[in-house]
Amino acid sequence: MKDKELIEFKKKYQSFRHHAWAGLGFLSVVLAFRLIFFEEADLLNPVIIVLAIYIIVALFFTYRYRAGLSYEDKIIKMEKIESYKDDFEKEKIKSELEKKRIKIQKKKTKAEVKAKKKSD
Repeated sequence: MKDKELIEFKKKYQSFRHHAWAGLGFLSVVLAFRLIFFEEADLLNPVIIVLAIYIIVALFFTYRYRAGLSYEDKIIKMEKIESYKDDFEKEKIKSELEKKRIKIQKKKTKAEVKAKKKSD
C-alpha cells in the first residue's frame, strides 16, 4: 500500500475506534440508567438496539481499516526537505520533526522511569 493510503487508513481506524468506544460508553450509561430507574420497562430497548448496531458497525470498520496500524509516521529525510523552495516551509517541517522527536523522547523517558519504579 502507498503511504497516503496507509495514512488515511490510520485516520479512519482511529476515528472508528473512537466511535466504538463512545458507543460502548453510551450503552453502559443507558443500561445503568435502565437498571436504576426502569427495572422492567421496555422503554429503552430501541435505544439499546440502535447503540448495539452502532457499535457493531464501528467495530466492523475498525477491523476493515486495521492496515493503518502498520503505518508509522516516517521522519522526512533532509534531502526531501531540500527540495522545498520556500525557506518557511523548510523551517516549519524541521520544527515539526523536532517536536515529534521531543515527544518520542519524553515517552521513552516516562516509560523508563515507570519501569524503574516497578523494579524498585
